[in-house]
Amino acid sequence: MKFERQDVENKKDMKLVISGGGTGGHIYPAIAIADAVKARIPSAQIRFVGAEGKMEMEKVPQAGYPIDGLPIVGINRQRLWSNISFPWKLVKSIWKARQILRDFRPDVVVGVGGYASGPTLWVAGQLGIPIIIQEQNSFAGKTNQWLANKAKRICVAYPNMERFFPANRLLFTGNPVRADICHELPDSAKARSFFNLDPELPTVLIIGGSQGARSINLAIEAHLEAILSTGYQVIWQTGKSFAPPAPRAGLFVSPFITQMTQAYAAADVVISRAGALSVSELCIVQKPAILVPFPFAAEDHQTENARSLVQADAAVLVHDADAMARLWPTLHDLMEDAPRRSHLARQMKSFAKPQAAATIADEIVRL
Repeated sequence: MKFERQDVENKKDMKLVISGGGTGGHIYPAIAIADAVKARIPSAQIRFVGAEGKMEMEKVPQAGYPIDGLPIVGINRQRLWSNISFPWKLVKSIWKARQILRDFRPDVVVGVGGYASGPTLWVAGQLGIPIIIQEQNSFAGKTNQWLANKAKRICVAYPNMERFFPANRLLFTGNPVRADICHELPDSAKARSFFNLDPELPTVLIIGGSQGARSINLAIEAHLEAILSTGYQVIWQTGKSFAPPAPRAGLFVSPFITQMTQAYAAADVVISRAGALSVSELCIVQKPAILVPFPFAAEDHQTENARSLVQADAAVLVHDADAMARLWPTLHDLMEDAPRRSHLARQMKSFAKPQAAATIADEIVRL
């Protein structure tokens, strides 16, 4: 049974639910959207709905927003027998999402992808609450494809997304990223000094996400002496599961880098996975990039993200299986080719959408 939304005579009474998560690529854009709405309507009431046990249950409260968890889980495509409890958890999640939405009575529900967005947005559609979908990747997730017909607007980060969604509902916004990335980067020499590196030497930034990227880490470890002896410096985020090499001149290594604006500013070339958030940040800072997509991401969306840039001659692609053999030669070629680096940076500019969060917030307020 549908309920009538409360009449909002003044937008200060606005209520918003943002649902989704599971990875930083879903969570950080969601928080950026919430922050942008708050910047417009400071008194807006915003709640998140995530999946129990996932990182959003920690990261969202740290950002200052309340969150409810659903027992929903993803379908394990490798071990189908392990999905025996999925139907019960789905039904339970739908019931809990219905209770949350009936109690909170939001004016708009935003889905950012991930397990929790499925039950929440489906219930919102049943209750007649306007829905906005934010799709981060160039290959749309199954949940977002399934819910597309219920959405008033679908905010996307790549062109040609009409192959997944109704064209008349698409809005090319780009992906929301943390606000500090959207400002002018610090001076490169000062940024290298921040990491105790030589301000004048060419520098490579290696990032593989909070968990690290095994293929990238192993390839860099195998060729680290060659990289350093060539005269390049390295800022290396290994992730928490990879044992870092011994400290030495020209090397900054850490499981996690918090000052990413400094890291981007210091870099001449970035080696990275091709998650939606990483790609969006690289486009905004316009740093030449070698992308090594994680091949086991859902629907292989990281490879699709990378190909979108490669087809525009805005990035270089090295496949995960080829990282040990091809990553160092590819890096060396790019580091020695300044015109090529400049060209890649210029091509990235067309994908940069530093106002993504603000554009999505405007659409939310309009609805």
